[in-house]
Amino acid sequence: MRDMTKGAPLGHLFFYAVPLLLGNWLQLAYNAVDSIIAGRFIGQDALAAEGVAGPVMNLVILAISGLCIGAGVLMSEAFGAGKTEALRETLATTLLFGAGLCCAVALAGTLLAPWVLRALAVPESIFAITGAYLRITFLGAPFTFFYNALAAGLKSVGDSRTPLKFLAFSALLNAALDLVLIGGLGFGIVCSAVTTVVAEAASALMAALYMARRVPQLCPARRDWRIRLPLLGRILQYGAVTALQQAVQPICKVLIQGQVNALGVGAIAAFNAVTRVDDFAFTPEQSIASAITTYIAQNRGAQQPERIRRGFAAGLRLELGYWALIGLLVAGLRTPLVALFVSGEGAAQVVALGSEYLGLMALFYVLPALTNGFQGFYRGMGRMGTTLLGTCLQAGLRALGAAVLAPRVGLAGVAWACAFGWCVMLLFEAPYYFYTCKKMQLR
Repeated sequence: MRDMTKGAPLGHLFFYAVPLLLGNWLQLAYNAVDSIIAGRFIGQDALAAEGVAGPVMNLVILAISGLCIGAGVLMSEAFGAGKTEALRETLATTLLFGAGLCCAVALAGTLLAPWVLRALAVPESIFAITGAYLRITFLGAPFTFFYNALAAGLKSVGDSRTPLKFLAFSALLNAALDLVLIGGLGFGIVCSAVTTVVAEAASALMAALYMARRVPQLCPARRDWRIRLPLLGRILQYGAVTALQQAVQPICKVLIQGQVNALGVGAIAAFNAVTRVDDFAFTPEQSIASAITTYIAQNRGAQQPERIRRGFAAGLRLELGYWALIGLLVAGLRTPLVALFVSGEGAAQVVALGSEYLGLMALFYVLPALTNGFQGFYRGMGRMGTTLLGTCLQAGLRALGAAVLAPRVGLAGVAWACAFGWCVMLLFEAPYYFYTCKKMQLR
């Protein structure tokens, strides 16, 4: 556990964010491994199919994580205030409500998969394999929720290292199964989806066993296992807004995917590859933002407002330092990075398209570094409506920009659209930060 109400803010943020960063990279790693193995061992159609299904599943996954982030803010406040019983009750209510919701989503997703793919104008050549992949990954949604909810409980008390261990195991398990079953035995894209679900289930099971044996103060007792409506109302007040905010980005990506689909299978494959790189680049920025959220929420619960602004300034320094590193790496390695995802006929076109996109994004990554920092501040202060408004503003302008630019300049237009949306979001968030500090008397 890490009590962030005492000690230097920068140290707390750094040591809390690093395991989150590594853990989220590992979570993305087995998605990237799926894409690399699918593209190299099954073919370009499989890579394109995963690229189409990815934004749809991200919509579900980010909605789940949004609900858990909202509940995590409440748990961090309870921990900072020393209210252990409230901490357990929040976790129990979140698990019970989320379990029912995710099972309903899994069922609806498997039934509505063909309709979703038709709405996205998926080419007939990859329609069947995309549908099979999407249905199986929908069935894994409950496992994704259970892991995220349990991890949110651990992170709320400052433990960001233990979830990393579970993700490391599941990432290695997924990679091993893919290499053996697809690379070695020649199974198709259905197997790729199954191995991902198995890895997610493994991480959820390990988190549950660890919490039961090693963190009893977090484990709900028998009397805690019920949905408390007043508490559920607060969880939904925080979590539903955060879930909606988390879901806005994949909705935007689905809209952009529709524009990319019109450019052909080569562009779809290239976009799948570069978005995997984008995910790796963005995730540490989001991890630092999560550290800012936990730090601020704990100090708000402990009624120590004097530490909040100092912690936020330290968090922004971490965000900018990370951007300097990732921008240089992506700019220098953009061509070999894209080449990892594809080989054979048509690979040169895919690599050229992806390399041009990443050359622009390496510069633009500074913008989400700053906006994520502000989002972490607002979440920690309980201002979920502000984070939702900023995200909707950014995503809407990004989708609109892509609709205008992608048909004219291809994938490079998508990169410019991203930059436009982030700039407008930053123009909204930065001035509002100073207004919030003045209104809430943060020194």
